[in-house]
Amino acid sequence: MTSLTKWTLVRILFTSFYLFGGWLLFTWSIDTRSLILGAGFSLSIALATFRIFIDDDEAARRTLMPRVHLLGVYLVVLIWKVYMASFATAWSTLRGNFRPRIVHFRTRLNSDIARSVISGSITLTPGTITLELTEDHLVVHWLNAETTHSRYAGELVKGTFEGILKKIWI
Repeated sequence: MTSLTKWTLVRILFTSFYLFGGWLLFTWSIDTRSLILGAGFSLSIALATFRIFIDDDEAARRTLMPRVHLLGVYLVVLIWKVYMASFATAWSTLRGNFRPRIVHFRTRLNSDIARSVISGSITLTPGTITLELTEDHLVVHWLNAETTHSRYAGELVKGTFEGILKKIWI
């Protein structure tokens, strides 16, 4: 068996695993019939679409499987940041004291999954919306911009997200 064939099988298995996890989250059922249907649909969809979900060049296992214990820490940090940013955004809006800006900055994350997660996390945080993500470049609308300097703005907007995500997906 060639390494390309092995990598294709791994991609199919990982895609099936992720799809089956989504099936379990959406159905919230461990009934035997539901599990068999979920596994069958996950495998059939994975066979048809594994090239879309996992690129040929993402052969490193760490880019596909997150460190689960750090993922839990990330979710706690994300919830805390969303909570705090919602109060800051509401306070700025009520006072009428906001400075909207479009800021451009780069991320040091190498994994496509990690880049998508940081983009989504920035959008979830009140007061910021990710407008564009191309490779390692982010364009963000920032409601309460403190600076227009790209590196400093990136550090303020990304906050602790990037550091934790770098440890979750290398």
